[in-house]
Amino acid sequence: MADDRELQEAVARFVRAFGLHQPDRTPCGQPVPVSEAHALGELGRDGALRQSDLAHRLRLEKSSTSRLVTQLINRGWAERTPAPGDGRGVLVRLTPDGVKAAARLAEARAARFSAVLERVPEGERADVLRALTILTEAMDETQ
Repeated sequence: MADDRELQEAVARFVRAFGLHQPDRTPCGQPVPVSEAHALGELGRDGALRQSDLAHRLRLEKSSTSRLVTQLINRGWAERTPAPGDGRGVLVRLTPDGVKAAARLAEARAARFSAVLERVPEGERADVLRALTILTEAMDETQ
């Protein structure tokens, strides 16, 4: 039976193997900080988001999200606009260059996950996904 130490070691090995410990590049090898890649992914998938919603999705503090959005703006990948009907709210949306950057990252991510999935025996793929889902839900409940 697995104990907490085994879980710690397994997660640490996964983090290193997947490259999640390298904050200045994505696990799929793109030279983009991981936090920016996650923000681009959310904005690329769902379009304009309230900055507060982006913070919630990324599980970041509002101040961290604000700095992250500023980094995306400085790269020319995003813009802030006032939220309609909310004098204090801010929408974040991708610029055309941001849409291209998000698409490049999505392609690299799809290629990496496809390559990883090909190495998992077909009969065990659903079990891997289920285990990751259970682990994520357990982590959500402890926060």
